[in-house]
Amino acid sequence: QPNAMGGREVGGLANTLAAHMDYDSPGARSRVADFWGTGAVADGPGYKAVDMFEAVHRGDIRVIWIMGTNPAVSLPDSARVREAWARCPTVIVSDCVAHTDTTDLADIFLPAAGWGEKDGTVTNSERRISRQRCFLPLPAEVKPDWWIMSSVAGKLGFGEAFSYKRPADIFREHAALSAHENNGERLFNLAGLANLSDAGYEALIPVQWPVLEGAGVETEGSTRLFSDGRFVTDNQRARFVAINTRLPAQQTSDDYPLVVNTGRIRDQWHT
Repeated sequence: QPNAMGGREVGGLANTLAAHMDYDSPGARSRVADFWGTGAVADGPGYKAVDMFEAVHRGDIRVIWIMGTNPAVSLPDSARVREAWARCPTVIVSDCVAHTDTTDLADIFLPAAGWGEKDGTVTNSERRISRQRCFLPLPAEVKPDWWIMSSVAGKLGFGEAFSYKRPADIFREHAALSAHENNGERLFNLAGLANLSDAGYEALIPVQWPVLEGAGVETEGSTRLFSDGRFVTDNQRARFVAINTRLPAQQTSDDYPLVVNTGRIRDQWHT
């Protein structure tokens, strides 16, 4: 959760592309394909979590890789989720916990680095990118996620595209993509960090995006957006949406004075 914004920046949701681009934006898919030199960018959004497991249940997905979450517990209708797993030929799980309901169902279990063992960046909800430096050594056999994914990609024949040696390599590519064919119409822009040296990456202090070229990267970011009155809309005008509030469907009464909450709320998603 501390890196929810960072996950969205790199396209970590099934319905988005990387660098805050999405499938609905004209030219976004071809822009990403051009940057990575590939024709294999997905044609459209993928499945979200619940829909994904329905696809597994139907047999449309035959290999699934679950990283850092525990859907055997957290997804609704857990019996059906387990049914889906039983039908899936290959279930891979990456986690930093040895035994969870999900890892116990894995065909392949990959021990992954935990928070204090990771090295990289996180972004909070005010767009502030912070260097995360590990303060614990990696336990035996444990590897960080980027290393695991790059190694698997290499075994599948995509080593040239995943030839990262360190987190700084990935960050520079991430920053360069944000700036690719970006003439100011996309607010997420890390052009000023695209050529950051390894030493500069190690010394990076918290900075808010956008970070443009020549901005004095070590000290400057963009504290306020939209102060010039221009917004990210077709006509650059702000849009206000009027809503009508309504009470929840379940209301208490003299006969039924309590409302039961199942506990399945946003902040318990990962158990």
